[in-house]
Amino acid sequence: MNGLRLRAAEDCRWDLLALGEVMLRLDPGEGRISTARTFRVWEGGGEYNVARAAKRCFGLRSAIVTALADNPVGRLIEDLMYQGGVDRALLQWRAYDGIGFEVRNGLNFTERGFGVRPALGCSDRAHSAASQMRPGDVDWERIFGRDGVRWFHCGGIFAALGEHTAELALEAMQVARRFGTVVSYDINYRPSLWLRRGGQSAAAAINQRLVDASDVVIGNEEDFSAGLGYELGAADPQLLELDLEAYAAMLREVLERNGRLSIAASTLRRARTATVNDWSAVAADRTGVQLGSWMEGLEILDRVGGGDAFASGLFYGLLGGQPLAVALSYGIAHGALAMTTPGDTSMATLPEVERLMRGGSARVTR
Repeated sequence: MNGLRLRAAEDCRWDLLALGEVMLRLDPGEGRISTARTFRVWEGGGEYNVARAAKRCFGLRSAIVTALADNPVGRLIEDLMYQGGVDRALLQWRAYDGIGFEVRNGLNFTERGFGVRPALGCSDRAHSAASQMRPGDVDWERIFGRDGVRWFHCGGIFAALGEHTAELALEAMQVARRFGTVVSYDINYRPSLWLRRGGQSAAAAINQRLVDASDVVIGNEEDFSAGLGYELGAADPQLLELDLEAYAAMLREVLERNGRLSIAASTLRRARTATVNDWSAVAADRTGVQLGSWMEGLEILDRVGGGDAFASGLFYGLLGGQPLAVALSYGIAHGALAMTTPGDTSMATLPEVERLMRGGSARVTR
């Protein structure tokens, strides 16, 4: 129906496996990073957020391949991961050198924004354990061949982290496809991660290599334009007057240029203010383009992780054999709900997602 051939669940240990860094997010709440006196902590990371939501919201068997420095901060991140329920069997520990000169754990300071003040992130993640992972560190043959995985997910954040992380992602993708695992890639372009690694042109070149090895590619307006080099077709950078026909044409072009891809999908966001967005998504497969319903005037508490929540909902629908339009609706609804709670990770439940898909209101549920 959508070109994806899924491995049988009974033949696989995991429904979804992600490769990426898990950071400690420090959240000043309603305040600013520069004036905060207290922070609330969460775990998070682009690829991890997808695996966590797959488990906590959608009940899928999910796991994460990552590395942490073995110190109290690393153990705090692990403790937060316990609550998330993601299988940690593939978590690798790295010896800590005492001050983080050689290896450390990534920190992500993020303020939510409000009204005319946009969200702001400040990452402190250089030399992290995950950024130093390289080809040969992981036994992919055992994971995809003996254990079995139905869906493998990685993204442009992990690919940009270190000198060899993109090579590790490509190594994993190639083995995954050989064993019949569906491979997805979230472009997730972050200019700050590419400042010292060649900038936008280097990002586009590496992203293209990884898209070439994928079955499903997802992103947003900036990802496909700046992160992959495609013409966006929007009238302005805030997408207030988005040319949807041009956007659909761009996704069709992505599929045409990358013959191995089965699906290309993108979130759509019109940011009226930091706390009021119009929200939707669009996806294309070899049979056509599906545009989701717009959620106009969606009130946002914390937009970080909304795209990851969209991805997990989309993947859940596709893993369940749903048509692309239905899978897209799962992604849109889950992304919207995830942005109504604090932190990077989703706190939504499957009944809440399906209620919103049916057009449920915000009245009290008793």
